[in-house]
Amino acid sequence: MDKFAIQGMNRLQGEVEVLGVKNGILPLIAASILAAKGKTVITNVPDFRDVATLSQILRQMGANVSYDRNSRVIEIDCESINNFTAPYELVKQMRASFLVIGPLLARFKQAEISLPGGCAIGARSVNMHIDALRVLGAEIDQIEGLISAKTNGLRGSTFHFDFPTHTGTENIMTAACLAEGITTLINASCEPEVIDLACFLNKMGARIKGAGTPVITVEGCAQLSAVEHEAMPSRIETAFFLAAAAITKGELVVKNAILSNLGIVVDKMRQMGVEIVDLGSSRVLARATKQLQAVNFTTWPFPGFPTDFQPQMMALITVAQGTGIVKETVFENRFMHVQEFNRLGANIKAHLDEAVVTGVASLKGAPVMASDLQAGAGLILVALAAEGQSVIDRVYHIDRGYERIEERLASVGASIVRFNPTKQKVKRNE
Repeated sequence: MDKFAIQGMNRLQGEVEVLGVKNGILPLIAASILAAKGKTVITNVPDFRDVATLSQILRQMGANVSYDRNSRVIEIDCESINNFTAPYELVKQMRASFLVIGPLLARFKQAEISLPGGCAIGARSVNMHIDALRVLGAEIDQIEGLISAKTNGLRGSTFHFDFPTHTGTENIMTAACLAEGITTLINASCEPEVIDLACFLNKMGARIKGAGTPVITVEGCAQLSAVEHEAMPSRIETAFFLAAAAITKGELVVKNAILSNLGIVVDKMRQMGVEIVDLGSSRVLARATKQLQAVNFTTWPFPGFPTDFQPQMMALITVAQGTGIVKETVFENRFMHVQEFNRLGANIKAHLDEAVVTGVASLKGAPVMASDLQAGAGLILVALAAEGQSVIDRVYHIDRGYERIEERLASVGASIVRFNPTKQKVKRNE
């Protein structure tokens, strides 16, 4: 099993480019099922484990899927799909696999899918997906972890989400594209990835209005056509590189960055003392030349502070002056990284949905373990700021959403290598 060895205290400097966003690409791949003819082409698709997993799910259904990791282009032909089951062996690896149920029901009027897995950050129920599909006319049964769904044809209706869920919004928005009549989604997710999916679907011939607002309307149509689309850059990866510059007291130019998609994250980092300058042409300069100051923040659906950046922001506060209070309102189990941060010398006390982070003068390298994707990204940041060597285990979590992150960080001055202890040994840097 691969691990990262990181020698901390190196100042990062140079240019780094943001790649496509996992949470935006996976809905695009799932939505390609709606195209009965033609080849869907998606560009700016990094070599993520989750992309490979969802591609394999589509292949098992009968689709032809090819991926070129050099050009980062995926091509999907769903004309020959003849199997409407997503198997547990693949679905258990990530929650986003549940996104295939909407387009399968819309196009083929049937679907079978196991309850999904993914990062162990809390109970992420798919009940709202199921409730919404029932409102649209689907008959859904759950037997021993298998969701079996069928319909005589989806029909437009109105559905109120209990809270904004981006995968729920994406799933139902996609399903509604081929439903008869008009579907109205209320309290929908406003995330940029939802807007990008709506743009993709509208290119295919869908009629979607209101994406990016709490009320989305979808006027159903008879068929959709395959198109070419460039995946949007990752806002979380953008924020990660801004934080990497800050926590190492470095200076990075981050390319392919859309600051407007970060919203409150930029404000909070600037409050901490991080200098963030929009250079134009999707290029952003980030640097920190003085002591960071602790801030408080609360995670909330977009345009609030993203839960996916909570561990990385907490990493910044571990080396800041003062005490910051972090409140997690999205997932009940997203403080699993706290004990690992503390192993590196951080001073964090967590209870229920709140963590109190008191900045320390120095961190010390230690062996730690990634519990999920973004917790792993947070551990990288803390290790970059720590004295001595840290070894991060279970980096397969990180690989789910960051392509070759060790190579990209090394290119701007980080001392980080990937190794497999069963094949090689890493010598401690002197």
